[in-house]
Amino acid sequence: MLRAYVTDLLPGVALCAAITLVSLGAQSLEEHAFGHPYIEALVVAILLGMALRTLWEPSPRWRPGIAFSAKQLLEVAVVLLGASISFAAIIASGPLLLSAIVATVFVTIVGSFGISRILGLPTKISVLIACGNSICGNSAIAAVAPVIGADGDDIASSISFTAVLGVLMVLGLPLLIPLLGLSATQYGILAGLTVYAVPQVLAATVPAGLVSTQIGTLVKLVRVLMLGPVVVTLSLMASRFRGDAPESRGRRFNLFKLVPWFILGFLALAALRSLGLVPNIAVGPITRTATLLTVVSMAALGLGVDVRVISRVGGRVTAAVTLSLVLLLIISVGLIHGLALS
Repeated sequence: MLRAYVTDLLPGVALCAAITLVSLGAQSLEEHAFGHPYIEALVVAILLGMALRTLWEPSPRWRPGIAFSAKQLLEVAVVLLGASISFAAIIASGPLLLSAIVATVFVTIVGSFGISRILGLPTKISVLIACGNSICGNSAIAAVAPVIGADGDDIASSISFTAVLGVLMVLGLPLLIPLLGLSATQYGILAGLTVYAVPQVLAATVPAGLVSTQIGTLVKLVRVLMLGPVVVTLSLMASRFRGDAPESRGRRFNLFKLVPWFILGFLALAALRSLGLVPNIAVGPITRTATLLTVVSMAALGLGVDVRVISRVGGRVTAAVTLSLVLLLIISVGLIHGLALS
């Protein structure tokens, strides 16, 4: 059984590894030519994966390994990143930053929902877009959908553009560092507040340095944990969407299941680090391993994104998701500068 499973994964993982080697080679050439890489290996991996996916659609032989690399390997990378973070950083962030995260989630949910409704989208799709944009992309959409009784068409409409937009965020967000004059800490906060998924925060912040990665992951984790209260709140309002009997509503959510295993693993490793049980000499190799796995996963992410999907998504959904993300960026930048988060 295990052997068959590994055999199924091998072609796709090998393909992602090959793209990773090419990407690392490209970064190495940049370092030799310019002294530092202008385009990091993980960005090269995404672009190569997307280019290959546009020219060629992977057959069933390749898909299991690509999916494994995009999800499980990236989740392992997030867990390993916990070794570089101490809970002292959370305490040092203070109530101001924590309050800013909560406020950002609340305001963007309301604003995104309003934008979607103004554009004439149905209520359920509007709720899915608002939660996905404000918390953690497809994961939030998947968690909220059964609570509000969304069907397959609602879900597909909501997430169809998210993959492309998520990749564009990973590629484009670092460009705001010089444009807005952001410090490493400020950029980490911005990435944590705006990028859809926890692993994508890792990909978006690695080029900016370890400080940005640590802060961005911390902010994003707090943002993800907001999914629990949001789902609980929506479940209490479920009758507006579903018309179910009261006794059936309590079974719509399981709060424990809303916290992914890799977040628990990240927190556990961060706790070990905070207690001094992860030696300093081990932090470097663990962090480098996390970075390598991230590049492999970015290759897989690129292989899973067909840029032609943009032409197939409804214009109103595309506009709603894009405008919601712009709103989130404006609010986040305003908070960083307005509250002097540095």
